[in-house]
Amino acid sequence: MATLAGVLATNAGRCPDRAALVYSDRRYNYRDVDAAVNRTAHALAAAGLGKGDRMVLMSPNSDAFYVALYAAWRLGAVVVPVNPAAPAAELQYLLDDSQAALVVFGTAAVDAVGKCAKAPSPWWVSPPIALGRVEGYPELAVLARAHPDTAPPVDVAETDDAAILYTSGTTGRPKGALFDHHRVLWVGINCALGFGMRDGDRVLHVAPMYHGADLAMLVVGGTQIGATHVILPAFTPDAVLDALEQHKIAVFFGVPTMYQLLLRHPRLAARDLAAWRVGIFGAAPMPASAVQAALEALPNLELIQACGQTEGGPGGIYATAEEVRARPEASGRSAIFNTEARVVDHDGNNVVAGGTGELIIRGETVMKGYWRNPEATADTIRDGWLHTGDIATIDADGYITLVDRMKDMIIAGGRNIYSVEVENALAAHPAVAEIAIVSRKHPDYGETVVAVVNPRPGQTITLDALREFGAERLSAYKLPRELVVRDIPRNPSGKVLKHVLRADLEMTVNSPPVTAKV
Repeated sequence: MATLAGVLATNAGRCPDRAALVYSDRRYNYRDVDAAVNRTAHALAAAGLGKGDRMVLMSPNSDAFYVALYAAWRLGAVVVPVNPAAPAAELQYLLDDSQAALVVFGTAAVDAVGKCAKAPSPWWVSPPIALGRVEGYPELAVLARAHPDTAPPVDVAETDDAAILYTSGTTGRPKGALFDHHRVLWVGINCALGFGMRDGDRVLHVAPMYHGADLAMLVVGGTQIGATHVILPAFTPDAVLDALEQHKIAVFFGVPTMYQLLLRHPRLAARDLAAWRVGIFGAAPMPASAVQAALEALPNLELIQACGQTEGGPGGIYATAEEVRARPEASGRSAIFNTEARVVDHDGNNVVAGGTGELIIRGETVMKGYWRNPEATADTIRDGWLHTGDIATIDADGYITLVDRMKDMIIAGGRNIYSVEVENALAAHPAVAEIAIVSRKHPDYGETVVAVVNPRPGQTITLDALREFGAERLSAYKLPRELVVRDIPRNPSGKVLKHVLRADLEMTVNSPPVTAKV
């Protein structure tokens, strides 16, 4: 049966001399990477890591991240990717919840790891191991040099557990979504098919590789097609444009904020981006106005929208390049390959065209369940369908548009207001760089609409101006009644932390409420 590390070994035989990893001034072909993964797997085994053990991998994007990831999979260990900027308290929660046996970390995470290491978890089989030189910790690459480049004698099956991907925690404590090799492999297959990736494509990684989107879609999907992985440690517009041009990148995935910053770069038009064939965006909604700007600035790019959920693999719906051009405001038109998607009412019946309901999905990539949380699993996966908690509309042409999270929908005076609809309408205001719509409790109407705006540099925004602009696009009851001007908090995958905004709202209102009736 196929396994994640088995695919890498196959590439070492199928295309051994093809470039596999490019990071800074380091280059590896597929033969090199497979050998490095074997040596590293032996080193992890010598540290006590075994099949089924959980290994926290806490590092920015790097070649070392890729090697450690596949080394753990070669041993049959379960990888728990963690944001390297996570504070010690968050890391401790993830260590305890996952019952991790080992922490492998990049130098950026040394403070958090050090604090947690003062009271080692009872499940630890070894002190933490560093991906780089960190005083007081063994370095994984140095340990690996003492071991052979042959595969360790571990029998790993497609049905063995491979990863625990923690949800982004935008509404509370993260939950661990558990996946086996079969499910993660199918995410890669589905995305390679849906995005039109080709054998040997050069793929740019700048979105966090520890996040499920880049990890499963491009790291795994790219490895399955024998891609050349060009890895950047972090996003800057200049670094991304340099990499796209110099490495002749064919496939790039980024969150909407990345695309918007690239579009504002003063020398975008002067760059030679002829090799850039596929641009995928996702992890958060992109306003239709920004999609239109991208299509105009990059007319030869196949711009594809991926709209999924961690618990789905990630997996869900998507929009092809043609569909993005036709309907830039939609989230997708069909489920990604080998997946089913429906929009249903409270009774589980498909809604009629023009109706609103919950998006549910079913397919090979859906998680096995939440790690050590059977109650949440039973509530989320029902009759084989993953209930996403996303409110969506579907039209007569089959286009699906996410309009809100069920927990973020605003009910004002008994009428439903979908925050994403309001955000998309107001995002086109020329003074708005970013906008989030949230609610505040109201004594008469239950909730009222609050616009949180981060203006463009040098621009100012008023509530009256925002309402006047929105009045041409929205019904009056959907218009914001209050305005907050501030930076908008996001998690590393680009999702707005609306629960943070709601918690902070009392201290950050910059204009008085509007007295107009809802």
